Amino acid sequence: MSVDCCSVDSNDSKVLKSDKNSLSSISKEDFFRLFGYSIFSVVILLLGIFFDHYLRPTWFEGWVRVGWYIIAYIPVGAPVLKEALIKIFKKDFFSEFFLMSLATIGAFCIGEYPEAVAVMLFYAVGEAFQGLAVKRAKGNIKSLLDQRPDVATIIVYGEPQVINAKTVKIGDVIQLRAGERLALDGELISDKASYNTSALTGESKPDTKHKGEVVLAGMINLEAVSLVKVTTAYADSKLSRILKLIQEATLQKAPTELFIRKFARIYTPIVVFLAIAICFVPSFFLSDYVFDTWLYRALIFLVISCPCALVISIPLGYFGGIGAASRHGILFKGSNYLDKIAEVNTVIMDKTGTLTEGVFEVQEVVFNTEQYKDVILSYVNALESLSTHPIASAMHRYVGPVDRGIVIDDVEEITGHGLRGIILNKELLVGNFKLMDKFNIPYNLDPSSIVYTVLAVAYGGEFIGYVTIADRIKDDAIWTIKELKKLGVKSAMLSGDKDTVVQYVGNILEIEEAYGDLLPEDKVGKLRQIKDEGMIVAFVGDGVNDAPVVALSDVGIAMGGLGSDATIETADIVIQDDQPSRIPLSIRIGKKTKQIVWQNIVLAFTVKAIVLILGADGLATMWEAVFADVGVALLAILNAIRIQRMNFRTFVSD
Repeated sequence: MSVDCCSVDSNDSKVLKSDKNSLSSISKEDFFRLFGYSIFSVVILLLGIFFDHYLRPTWFEGWVRVGWYIIAYIPVGAPVLKEALIKIFKKDFFSEFFLMSLATIGAFCIGEYPEAVAVMLFYAVGEAFQGLAVKRAKGNIKSLLDQRPDVATIIVYGEPQVINAKTVKIGDVIQLRAGERLALDGELISDKASYNTSALTGESKPDTKHKGEVVLAGMINLEAVSLVKVTTAYADSKLSRILKLIQEATLQKAPTELFIRKFARIYTPIVVFLAIAICFVPSFFLSDYVFDTWLYRALIFLVISCPCALVISIPLGYFGGIGAASRHGILFKGSNYLDKIAEVNTVIMDKTGTLTEGVFEVQEVVFNTEQYKDVILSYVNALESLSTHPIASAMHRYVGPVDRGIVIDDVEEITGHGLRGIILNKELLVGNFKLMDKFNIPYNLDPSSIVYTVLAVAYGGEFIGYVTIADRIKDDAIWTIKELKKLGVKSAMLSGDKDTVVQYVGNILEIEEAYGDLLPEDKVGKLRQIKDEGMIVAFVGDGVNDAPVVALSDVGIAMGGLGSDATIETADIVIQDDQPSRIPLSIRIGKKTKQIVWQNIVLAFTVKAIVLILGADGLATMWEAVFADVGVALLAILNAIRIQRMNFRTFVSD
């Protein structure tokens, strides 16, 4: 998978188009609010420079000249001076506002009026562009995700009625016409419907849903009218939770970001004291010391040293990474996880629902007796109906509707083994062969000789036989493992499924390590063992039993489409469409974000260091200082938002 900034798919095109429009669509009021004072100042400044160097009128001197430049300074300088005073009153003496105020007032004191105005003018323009960049980054994410309509059409006594979406209740039936977007999560009660799921998954390819399947807020109905029974309140929909995760993600700061913030607090006062030293220390050593000359150099030093390029561009870089990931259906719960995923060298995955579809189908039924086969199968179907495991759905599809006349007592779900219940005063056991061993049920076959997933059945203390069930490998699973290898990331699979099945799937996918027959505590043990080898581990899972290993891993990744709420809440990263191809994609985005952040750090420090040295030697003027501060800040910001424009190619099924 390569990074291609120029080639985008149709969904990305819409996003990029909205990016470009976000600047051109600024209202006149907003434009003049952001740049009006700067435009006024630049006109007055340019006229002043023209009078100084070209026209040279006799009246443009003395207090008239000073007043002219003060008029140019006030519109852009007053907000900065005010902010500096507010910070000082809050005992934050060494902010970038204080640095800019000190440098420009000092320039006025030594008669460098145009430079003083220019420094503050460029700083104000830079701050305005920074504000636009941050606002655009946040706006892109919110507009991409917060796509819930304000109203919904519900059926009341057989008639459609349009109401506020927030007032729709659980159990209401929503009527969704072609082209309309669903406002709340629900269950499809129409026979079939096709939806555009790009708001949730980043994929514009239609997704066909059938009766009884879950449909989510944000999906767009593409064809005929469909009916959806609401199952979740408006505020609790998956889209609402996704939006909340993204908004909270900015609160979780990456180590680099936290370091720069701490660094700025220490760095700024040091800069001020160094500037004082540059101004006064040479007087003790130089016989031809001129105060104005060294004060000017100290002021240049102050302007160059302003840390705004780092303080603004680094958080923006991480925010851009979060936005780029969300556009591809990957939710990072904090910028710190972008750093962590970039360092991962081992990805451990669950099998069912992660690398396989999680949609099981019965392959064969092998019972010791044919006489009671249908009866026992109806018992198994009834017991399995009490479980949420995908195997239960396979039994329902094979056997048919559950016989409601079957009464089951003392139902018990034994984690990692199966189900137990009492029917007609006899014990029914349905699960793997470890369940048979646990209850001392003898059987005369070797479970390892059966490749598929096996559902062993015992009734009344007697082994009845087994049902084989197979799961389909996801289309992009093989591609995922190949991409991980290209990234130099080792892959492994941990599953509670039968070991022969796990090895079979592992061989097809060419996974380096695969382990089956694992209980939840066994998965935890294996994960700890791999971490003890010095590996930085990401674990990917979807089931409730995956929550402990997701929490223990260095980076926990949850499949958010079919995944359990417990795993999604525990995970650091959520993949919304359950596609494993998003795993290497998330690593690439993390690496690219980290690369851009460090590019900005190196750029800022390199340019500032060069101009600082030149300024201290008197070779750089205030104009070079402006570039070293505002110019570098703008370059860093443009570099930071670049990640939002990139198209990270993902798996495309033939």
